[in-house]
Amino acid sequence: MGPADRPRRQAYVAAKGRIRLMAGTAEARDAYQIVLMAFDHAFYRATNPELNLVDFDPIGHYLGHGWREARDPAPWFSVRRYLERHPDIAAAGQEPLAHYLQHGAREGRTIAMSDAAVAYRQALGEAWRGDAWSYKPARPPRRLPPQDEPPPPPYSEAERQIVGPRFNSRFYAEAYPDVAEAGADLLAHFLTAGWQEGRDPTPYFSVREYLQANPDVAEAGINPFVHYILAGRAEGRAPRNLQGFRAKIIADLVPLQARIADSAERASSVQPAADFAGAVTQSRTGLADLHVTFSHDDYTRNLGGVQLCLQYESEQIARRGADHLHLCPEVLWPVLRRDQPAPLAAILNGRRIGVFGAADVARGLADLRRNATGGSFAIHNLLGHSVDEVLEILAAAGLNEGFFWLHDFTSLCAGYQLLRNDVQDCGAPPPESQACAICLYAAARMPQIDAHERLFGELRLTVVSPSQTTLDFWRGRWSYPAVATVVHPHVSLTPRRPAPAGEVGRIGRRRSEPRSLRLAFVGMPVAHKGWPVFAELATDFAADPRYRFLHLGARRDPRTDIEFHPVSVSLADPQAMRHALEALEVDVAVIWSIFRETFCLAAYEAIAAGAAIVAPPDSANVAALLAAGADGRVLDDEAALRRALASGELADLARRVRKPRLYDLTFSGMTADLLAPASKATP
Repeated sequence: MGPADRPRRQAYVAAKGRIRLMAGTAEARDAYQIVLMAFDHAFYRATNPELNLVDFDPIGHYLGHGWREARDPAPWFSVRRYLERHPDIAAAGQEPLAHYLQHGAREGRTIAMSDAAVAYRQALGEAWRGDAWSYKPARPPRRLPPQDEPPPPPYSEAERQIVGPRFNSRFYAEAYPDVAEAGADLLAHFLTAGWQEGRDPTPYFSVREYLQANPDVAEAGINPFVHYILAGRAEGRAPRNLQGFRAKIIADLVPLQARIADSAERASSVQPAADFAGAVTQSRTGLADLHVTFSHDDYTRNLGGVQLCLQYESEQIARRGADHLHLCPEVLWPVLRRDQPAPLAAILNGRRIGVFGAADVARGLADLRRNATGGSFAIHNLLGHSVDEVLEILAAAGLNEGFFWLHDFTSLCAGYQLLRNDVQDCGAPPPESQACAICLYAAARMPQIDAHERLFGELRLTVVSPSQTTLDFWRGRWSYPAVATVVHPHVSLTPRRPAPAGEVGRIGRRRSEPRSLRLAFVGMPVAHKGWPVFAELATDFAADPRYRFLHLGARRDPRTDIEFHPVSVSLADPQAMRHALEALEVDVAVIWSIFRETFCLAAYEAIAAGAAIVAPPDSANVAALLAAGADGRVLDDEAALRRALASGELADLARRVRKPRLYDLTFSGMTADLLAPASKATP
């Protein structure tokens, strides 16, 4: 830790002391930490202006007095209604938000939007509208009843006629393959057992959430989808939770310690081998010329941006004639390991050679490289690694000077995406700040920073960033003693000749002819990439002839009917996404990441294919690309994106209007590009 960071660390320790004093008993402390994850400070201040005194502490007031005065902690949670609906909680004198997050959600207890939320939103100049898309699929269904249990009640032919036209067979089969593989009549299964097991009939109706929100329907014991079609829709009842995907993420948050415990339990079941040296039988140089890399998983088995980067790095190391040893935890971890033992998977020259303990890897490297003088290493990610083990392995290999990549922000926080409670960009505030304390990653943040300080203190590390935006942000948040810094993009763009005006496109339409604006989501359908936002818009504007929504990626989301095109980018086909975007003549790529993108390959692929980009301001390097002149625009938030679609103002991003620029994509060799020229390896 540098001198400039010591006051920050001291303030952090003092702040943690205040938290402990405020929490009191162990039970109260647990409740306090739970409430921190979901409490909305801005909302509490805005809806209780009379409390905004000089030393006003919103969460302290709420826990001490506010909930008893029916003051709501967040727009999506009404204290009054929760206690009215669940009188046992009121009688027990329990604070309602902590109860709901710890127990109520799992028990199926219902919640309601705050009475103050509408007024609050109107004060901000927005009309309240709950998001209609759930980012999570239905919870895993309960077990099917065994043979000795009575069969589920039969359904009537009338119910089949009511539900049939609205039942999505393809969705049901993909979401519940156990039913499809059994060869069952899917509609009949839903009408008898399916709805009682919590299985959903369409992507847009949640059995579980509808019953939670409508206890009268649950008490009546009737099929909720039938009720919704016949009465609920006309009565204004929502088909699923309308609180938005962020509220649902918060409600389903698993405490960080529970995630760590789960990884530790799974890791303890792996039996590592001991003979690392014996497993290294097909090396190129006998490990005399060796490049070692560390990351969070096996790049040969998993798909993603970092994994693709490692594939290119490994290929370039092979061209140099050196050996490439990659080490990663056999089990995924959410943070760096401290005291927990866990085995490491070893991949040599692109081939998995086994799973070993760190000490066995170190002993094997010490024997094999006893007389070696050359070598290099790169740290791509340390999640699941122990810094002590990394230092031991590198010392055994005789390596002290290497590279540290900024693919994410693991070195700044245990929440490597810098998403407060997994839903909102935090900007890596000072660890002692209240903005940090309200996040579930707060307690693990300084231990993770301490571990990285030890790493930078023991090794001579050059920090490599894929973008200037990321490097500037990283340097402004903590002062690690790096030897040097360098910006090295994952890909570069080389201009191509644009297609002649009026040329027939690959789908058979002349480019000068008007058509629907094609908006595409590029990549995996996950929440932090903004998939719930895109999916909701695609649903709400599905009947609008001005738009056509597409999803291009390796995996489709069975909850949606969005037009899907399978595309997988790999070392064998690195241009696959660019080719697909261009062939489909995508006008706009919606890159709606809710976290800070350190690079974003999808954005570069879209630019290369001539697509414009629409992105939020917190998307970091994506927003920087647009500021630097890439086609597209930055919109303030999801409401602005919705307004842009409703008004048609994105029409000027159509290809026929913009006359797009086209580029070739050239992938870098990653760390291999930064190494000294290759010398002849010693066999």
